[in-house]
Amino acid sequence: MQKYYPGFEKKFIEVEKDIKIHTVTGGQGKEAILFLHGHPENYLIWRFIAPCLKDNYNIVMTDLRGYGESSKPKGEKDHSNYSKRVMGNDQLKVMLELGFNKFHIISHDRGSRVAHRLILDHPENILTCTFMDILPTDDMYDKTTKEFANKYWHWFFYIQPGDFPEVLLAKDPKKFIEFNLTKKIGPTARGNFSQDILDEYTRHFADPKTIHGICEDYKASASIDRIHNDVDRTKKIDIPILALWGANGIVGNLWDVKAGWEKTCNNVTGYAVENCGHFVPEEQPEIVLEYVKKFLNDN
Repeated sequence: MQKYYPGFEKKFIEVEKDIKIHTVTGGQGKEAILFLHGHPENYLIWRFIAPCLKDNYNIVMTDLRGYGESSKPKGEKDHSNYSKRVMGNDQLKVMLELGFNKFHIISHDRGSRVAHRLILDHPENILTCTFMDILPTDDMYDKTTKEFANKYWHWFFYIQPGDFPEVLLAKDPKKFIEFNLTKKIGPTARGNFSQDILDEYTRHFADPKTIHGICEDYKASASIDRIHNDVDRTKKIDIPILALWGANGIVGNLWDVKAGWEKTCNNVTGYAVENCGHFVPEEQPEIVLEYVKKFLNDN
């Protein structure tokens, strides 16, 4: 950890009985930023971003429930303990435990889905939010095309019943990590994924409990999360939103991302990040930092 986050502290915060969230903190400032990672990674995705903000903000990075070093409970039959509502509440409890009643969120991929639900459930606690390379989950499911299903095949593979996806993924986790990253990383950014980082992502993904937790995350998105989302389809988000997406990525090529967020958010700033695929904060960190700093300063 110290190689990428010198001076940061590592801790485990209990958010409910037998559930602890791996948390890394550092920095200083009047305001705090919660960083939420995506699939199939962990807090290390922020290695180029968070240290550059620590002089002006309190930095909090976590591993989502089911990922990294956080707890990975067995999924309930209805996948409710991996709903984005529960995963969002994990993060809120972490921030409250650390003394931050209001905070910014910077998020990517699955972390952005958790952040979206957290904003809908607890808007009073969120100052601003940055979403990276997503649209609302239901919008993407509802507008699934052959191209999307082919390129986001894991969305539909992970939700297969029983332990079928877990058994297959456990056979060669290293190959999966390399295939997934190679498929989605823009060619100009391959050098940002050093071998030690790939090894760390693989180490966590090789844990059967992690594979199970990730599958439960996706199964929840296709089931109980949709029930929760149906209730809030007409709810508008008022807090400032920054939407970033890879100009060469799947999401940006299949959807108008800014317009998509403007359907449910009243204050959206959006940019396509040039020469970038899906892993936005790792592929083009300098560009992301420029956009994020301006957004935070303006809000």
